[in-house]
Amino acid sequence: MTTIAIRAARLTQFGNPADSIAVESLELPPPGPGEVRVRMSAAPINPADINIIEGKYGELPALPATIGNEGSGVVECIGDGVAALSPGDHVVVLQRGSWAAALNAPAANLFRVPTDTDPLQAAMMGVNPPTALLMLESFARLSPGDWVVQNAANSGVGRSVIQIAKSMGLHTLNVVRRAELKPDLRALGADVVVTEECDLRADGRALCGGARPRLALNAVGGASALNLANVLAPGGTLVTYGAMSKQPLKIPNALLIFKDLAFCGFWLTRWKAESDAIARGEVFSRLAGLVASGGLQLAVHAVHPLENLSAALAEAAEGSRNGKVLLDLRG
Repeated sequence: MTTIAIRAARLTQFGNPADSIAVESLELPPPGPGEVRVRMSAAPINPADINIIEGKYGELPALPATIGNEGSGVVECIGDGVAALSPGDHVVVLQRGSWAAALNAPAANLFRVPTDTDPLQAAMMGVNPPTALLMLESFARLSPGDWVVQNAANSGVGRSVIQIAKSMGLHTLNVVRRAELKPDLRALGADVVVTEECDLRADGRALCGGARPRLALNAVGGASALNLANVLAPGGTLVTYGAMSKQPLKIPNALLIFKDLAFCGFWLTRWKAESDAIARGEVFSRLAGLVASGGLQLAVHAVHPLENLSAALAEAAEGSRNGKVLLDLRG
């Protein structure tokens, strides 16, 4: 094993992505004990990546830093003490620094997938799908036939929720900003899709066939979150995992007093830090199985080579996207 030269997206200061991040050459040393060198295949640009670049995320790296918090690749070589992975294994990368031609990662931060897994789908498996699965299973006791309501239903998490919920026998009431998204989400398995203008307090129960959702998933905040809370069944739970509107939750006292709603937050980074290898392995095994069976597929809007990073970041920031922008790191 030797030191190799790689290209990587390096953040030197927090701020406007156009001024703060650029592709640079680096020297990557051999993997240390317990580490694995991965030749990266692809990595998505997630909202959290943009927030980190801007300096607006809950946990920021020391600078300079290579950006990107998930991806896929192939094991090139292993350090001392690594027994679970071998050169040639295809893996999902579950750590920061993925916008690079190669990286060294602790073996515990990698999950092996079948060699015929689409590298673009594998690259998107580390953040949005586990967020969806864990929120569906961790906050409410749901049974087949129950309803879940969510906003930002066209996001990566939202699309994952629709498909994973369907595999669990759950129904979904989905809120989007643009009416033209409805057919696509219904094709994924969404039961009902409405736009933000729909008053769920007035119409939600009818939309759910007389039932009320017991779980709401909020990625927007502000008035959109209140709309979700208003349709919840008494004793229901609203989980916030994003704040796309940059507006706080304003919850009327009546929803707490008379409906006894619970309001929680979810951050995948915390789950990764607090969970053990067995729990993480179980989650990603289930997700890999869904991807392999075709039961979970995430939309790809565009793929750019790493050297086209500026254009990729600009495209990822567009509000009219219908899928992820990914970096092809194999060039």
